[in-house]
This record gives sequence, structure tokens and C-alpha cells, in this order.
Amino acid sequence: MEANRNHTAQPSKGAEPLEGFNCRRIEIMDTTLRDGEQTSGVSFLPSEKLQIAKLLLEELKVDRIEVASARVSEGELEGVQKITQWASQKGYLDRVEVLGFVDTPVSVNWIVESGAKVLNLLTKGSLNHLVHQLKKTPEQHFAEISQSIAYAQEKGISVNVYLEDWSNGMRNSPEYTLSLIEFLTHQPVKRIMLPDTLGLLSPEEVKTFLTQITAKFQGVHFDFHAHNDYDLSVANVLEAVNHGASGIHTTVNGLGERAGNAPLESVVAVIKDFTDLEIGIQEQKIFRVSKLVEQFSGHHIPSNKPVVGENVFTQTAGIHADGDNKKNLYFNDLMPERFGRQRKYALGKTSGKANILKNLEELGISLEKEELTRVTQRIIELGDKKERVTTEDLPYIISDVLQNNSIAKTISIEGYHMTHSKGLKPTVQLRMNIHGKFYDESATGDGQYDSFMRALKKIYKSLGRELPKLTDYHVSIPPGGKTDAFVETVITWDYGKIFKTKGLDPDQTVAAMMATEKMLNIIENMTYQPEKEESTYYGNEYRVIAG
Repeated sequence: MEANRNHTAQPSKGAEPLEGFNCRRIEIMDTTLRDGEQTSGVSFLPSEKLQIAKLLLEELKVDRIEVASARVSEGELEGVQKITQWASQKGYLDRVEVLGFVDTPVSVNWIVESGAKVLNLLTKGSLNHLVHQLKKTPEQHFAEISQSIAYAQEKGISVNVYLEDWSNGMRNSPEYTLSLIEFLTHQPVKRIMLPDTLGLLSPEEVKTFLTQITAKFQGVHFDFHAHNDYDLSVANVLEAVNHGASGIHTTVNGLGERAGNAPLESVVAVIKDFTDLEIGIQEQKIFRVSKLVEQFSGHHIPSNKPVVGENVFTQTAGIHADGDNKKNLYFNDLMPERFGRQRKYALGKTSGKANILKNLEELGISLEKEELTRVTQRIIELGDKKERVTTEDLPYIISDVLQNNSIAKTISIEGYHMTHSKGLKPTVQLRMNIHGKFYDESATGDGQYDSFMRALKKIYKSLGRELPKLTDYHVSIPPGGKTDAFVETVITWDYGKIFKTKGLDPDQTVAAMMATEKMLNIIENMTYQPEKEESTYYGNEYRVIAG
């Protein structure tokens, strides 16, 4: 663009030569470290900025990264210096860009001190911004832009130019905006960058404006920079690349002020699947980078976010899992393996046997038909208490079901009411069904389970019966440490014979009560075992040991 508008600007390092409109290579410029950091509450440490920069350039293979705004702070300067020192050693320095302002010589000097070599110069792309914010005429602004570019050239800094508020400029002051572009085509700049600063454009407007501009200024490299205020950023990107844009700006996870920027993960998927255009992104690395940015930013990824959300490759309905078993009826081109992920089949109240079979296959577990039916029913019951049952929960559920099925149930907890208040001892009201008769008691204790056991002992004492001695109490949850995880409680009992029982529930006290209910039914069966034998309950069977 510097010498002749009839020739396409040179692509960034690593880009293939352009051979025609339909096989163009689109540059991806990621601005997670600059525009993404404008997300409310997000501030990356210098060391975090360096790690993200390395991943973007070396793992994801983005073409360029924008890493900071000039003049912001000493911490910002340190972060850019860390990146430029590393990039210089790797030969990536021409792919590291810094936003600067029309303030000769301040921004350029800051960039020189940072070690960067590329200035993204922020100019006013709408007459409204120029008149009311800068209070200058177009002639004054153009002269100052020319001065900034010349000074950058003098310092060995190459220049791209942003047209801030370009979208409003094209709507409300197109003569000014087009005259600014015309002026820039005669300046030594590499790229002209067109931001939808307020995220206000429709896809039809993007199509119209890009078609007009690329026809008028043929051979010029235009970047498109979308914001997501109407949730149209990715749709607008698609229109932009289909109508002449040579580069797209993104952020990882769609970070950015207000509703964020065009998310890199979705932009990559859409360009790959809906165009014949080429991009160099290594999409199988997207999920890894996404999770790291989530950790560094502290900005949680919504579970339903396309490509990187926790749930987007999880089938919940049993009919979908069944369809996947029958010629992949519910698959589309967004295969999880593309992004370094795996398809999962959620377990819950809408699960069918097909979902459960998929999860069992993953765990290498095989169940008999009758056992599978019982496990399915138990998952449905638990799904009413918990939003989603995970694969990690499944072994606990199977163990619980198999143990239940091996115990003849003649005693059950029919009802309970527990209270736990600060400054007061916990209280439990309990109703038991023992061989078809109901017994009610209440008690207080040092905890909810202790209160439950005291009420239960009152009932058994009234029947002239003793309860086993509790010798060990162990609580565990499936891997992951989530607050909605199931709790498995394993209690060891001594009733002249040592045995263990398990309970499973999202509530720890209820899980312990379920384990206790199993114990009550087991001691009924123990009445009929030989006196000098010790039986221990392991998982789903008794092992009798000589006394």
C-alpha cells in the first residue's frame, strides 16, 4: 500500500502469497492483551501477558497480536518489554503491535522504549468524534496524523491505522470517513483498520460498507474489528471477510469492554466452515489457550459458550446419544476433537440407557441388563436433586446401586426434619418404618448426623434392641471439587462382625443417613448368620471370615 494501491499489502510473517479473491488468506490479529484487557475487572500481570503472547504466537499461530496501549502505566511498559524481548529472540517482533495516539512524539517514544516495532495509530473515523472530542477540523487532524506517521518512520516503527468509530462514520459522515481513507492510502502505512467501535452494525451494513470501500480502494489491506453489543460480532466478521476484508481482530473468549469483541474461537470455526478462505490458526490448541486466559483473567467462560463452553459438546437427552450410536445422527461439523476436546453424554433426569452406555464405555464398565435398568433409574432420581450427574459420579452411583440391590430392605427412613442454627444445637425429627410399623422420635446432638443417630437410638431402645458401634466414618466426592458434587459416605460398623455401608447424595448428612439405613437392613440379615463368623461388606458382596 505504501507505493501502489494496485498491489496487495504484504501479508505478515508466515502468510502464504495471495492468489485470488476466493483463496485469500485472512490474517488474524488477536487483541486479547489490549482490547481484551479492557474487560471490566481484568488486568493481566506482565508475566501473564508474556505467557499469553507465547501461546497466541507459538501455539495458536495467530498472525499478529496487539499487546498494550501506549502511555498507560509502568506495569504496562514492563509487560510489553517482556514480550518484545522474547519476540525479538524468536523473530516475531514485526507481529507484536501497540496501540498509540496522534500525540507526536509521546506514543512513538513510549513504543520505542518498550522495544516494539509496530504502531497501531488511533485516528478519528467519524466526523462526530473529530468535532466533539478533538474539536479539530479534518485538515488539522490529517496534518497531525501525517506528522505522527513520519515521526514513527524516523524511529524505525511501522504503522497501521485505526479509524475509531468508523461504523458511525460510514453511517453519518461517509464523505469525511472516505476522505480519511483516501488520505491514508497515500501515507506509508501497512493496514487500515475498520472498527465497529460501539458494536452497532448489522451484517447487511457490514456487507454494504466493505463492498463500497474495497471496490473504491482496490489492493488496500483492510482489517475489520467487531464488537458484540448486539451479539452480531461473528456474523459481521463473516460478512466482512466475504466482502473484501483481509484481516480480522479477535479476543480469546470474546473478552472486551461492554459485551466484548469477536471471540477468536468462534471466528476461526466460522471462517473454516463457511468460507473457502485460508487462516493459519491451529484450532486444536484453542481450548488450552482459552482455559489459561480464563484463569489469568478471572473471567468465567459461560458453560454454553460456543466451542469453549463446558456444555457445548455434551449431549443431555438420551435420544441424542441413541442417535449418535446410529450413524452419528446428531453430529455436525463442529466436532470436539477439532478443538482438543471430547464429546460427553450428560447423566441426569433426561438420560436414557444410551447416555449411560456411552459413559460406561468410557470407563470400561459393563453391566447386566437388569443392573443397567436400576442404574438408569437411580440416575434419574439423583438428577431431580442435582442439575447434572457427571461421568466422575458414575462409579459412585453404580457402587451405591449394586449395594442396595444386595440388601433385603425391611427398614426404611420414611421422613425427617433437620434444623441447624447458629448458637443452637442441631435437632432432628425422625420417622422410621420398621417391618411395616412407624416410629417417631426427635433428638438434639452435636451435629445433624449425631442428632439423627440419637433419635434412631431412642427408637431402637424402645424396641429393646442395640445398634452397632460406629468405628469409622469416611466422606469423599468425585474428582473436580465442585460444590454440587455428590457426596459418598462410607461408614464402618462393628456388630460382633465388621461391615461397611455406603450412602450417596448431594447432601453429606443425607448420604450418611442412607448408609445407616443400609446398616439397619444388614443387621436384620445378620441375625441368621453363624455365630462364630465375621462378615465384612465389600462393595456389593459379603465375605465371610472364620472367627
